[in-house]
Amino acid sequence: MLDGFSAEVLARVQFAFTVSFHIIFPAFSIGLASFLAVVNALWLWTKDETYRVLFDYWKKIFAVAFGMGVVSGIVMSYQFGTNWSVFSDKAGPVVGPLMAYEVLSAFFLEAGFLGIMLFGLKRVGPGLHMFATAMVAFGTLLSATWILSVNSWMQTPAGYGFNDVGQFIPLDWWKIVFNPSFPYRLLHMVLAAYLTTALVVGAVGAWHLLKDNQGPASRRMFSMAMWMLLLVTPLQIAAGDFHGINTLEHQPAKVMAMEGHFDSHPDGAPLILFGIPNQAEKRVDYAIEVPKLSSLILKHDLNTPLDGLDTIPDEDEPPVAIVFFSFRVMVGLGFAMLGFGLWGGIARWRGTLHSSRWLHRAAIVMGPMGFVAVLAGWITTEVGRQPFTVYGLLRTSDSLAPVSAPAVGASLISFIVVYFFVFGAGVFYILGLMRKRPHVGAQEELTDGPVRAAGTTPVAQDKTQNIAASE
Repeated sequence: MLDGFSAEVLARVQFAFTVSFHIIFPAFSIGLASFLAVVNALWLWTKDETYRVLFDYWKKIFAVAFGMGVVSGIVMSYQFGTNWSVFSDKAGPVVGPLMAYEVLSAFFLEAGFLGIMLFGLKRVGPGLHMFATAMVAFGTLLSATWILSVNSWMQTPAGYGFNDVGQFIPLDWWKIVFNPSFPYRLLHMVLAAYLTTALVVGAVGAWHLLKDNQGPASRRMFSMAMWMLLLVTPLQIAAGDFHGINTLEHQPAKVMAMEGHFDSHPDGAPLILFGIPNQAEKRVDYAIEVPKLSSLILKHDLNTPLDGLDTIPDEDEPPVAIVFFSFRVMVGLGFAMLGFGLWGGIARWRGTLHSSRWLHRAAIVMGPMGFVAVLAGWITTEVGRQPFTVYGLLRTSDSLAPVSAPAVGASLISFIVVYFFVFGAGVFYILGLMRKRPHVGAQEELTDGPVRAAGTTPVAQDKTQNIAASE
């Protein structure tokens, strides 16, 4: 079935499949952890039971999503050794410590406080429980910080040198961690995670409001989600603009592919809204464009010249069509979120936020769009970096392990089958949790430990409980 594909192509497809599947869970859990910290703090501050119900409702969903994110992430680390061992060898002295810092700091922080957040309210009290919840939220942000630092260094390498065997070696860790694209990419990703979570929370709230628009928990979660969309989406669009300007400075070929600029424009470049990139003929067919608008967006001047892909060697050009279309999906969904947030703001002003059934239906449609936008953004970033793994320094073709195409193809098929069943079941379970309506006054908690200890019989356990009760 995969005959005719090279080992490099199959290895890239395998990593793209696993990382695309993985990223949807951190994109959700980063925002959801912060949401849980906020509603828990509001419960402690206001004593409003609605916030406690929301915390108990979403913490179960967070626990499942967090676990699925961890498991799907482990698979990618193995691929560095199986399919990309040359990359691991050459870039390992820089990339390896950064990934280890993520585990030693962020993951241990999340894992250490996760149990207290999920099970510890009655055991440690509300104050320490709030601290644990905040630490889980901080841990997810810290994890994103380290991972984005690693990936950003691969996009805009800095602070490195080479040893005698051609390996990258660290010369300045500050420059490595805080490389030129890191601040922009971290902000863009964190805001994307918050918007993704807001869309999911809003969709769940809208689902329950369509059935009963008087439920206080459903009304509260929908209101909070719509506030997030209204306030954060403009910030995300601005952050994306700054990120694009930074990318033009450090990765011009990626921006050329995003814009579809095969030719240089000495008197101002047009913004191509739609079209079909034709990389063989070096043009965009059926282009619909606005004259000079691309120069205005990227350089803030209508007449500023912009270089095109005609200044880049053919062997260094990224796959233009993929980058061109994925970028438009991301931007289009970003403006759709802005419009949806404004719609919600108008409905709130009119007093119809919780009664507008068309708004609620739109919220359900928009629910998964955050994940689509995140995937489109990562496709733009990663495919736009090609044909390099470390931009401008290490080519993808030189990063591959000595593996055969049939072996990579077999493992790819195995991944697809296993992911479909295991993670498909997990997603189905999460959707089942979301379908249940949160009830104010009904305190539902995760099971506080096993029903009985391993190795004990029900009879022995009953005797132990009777003795404890008599004491």
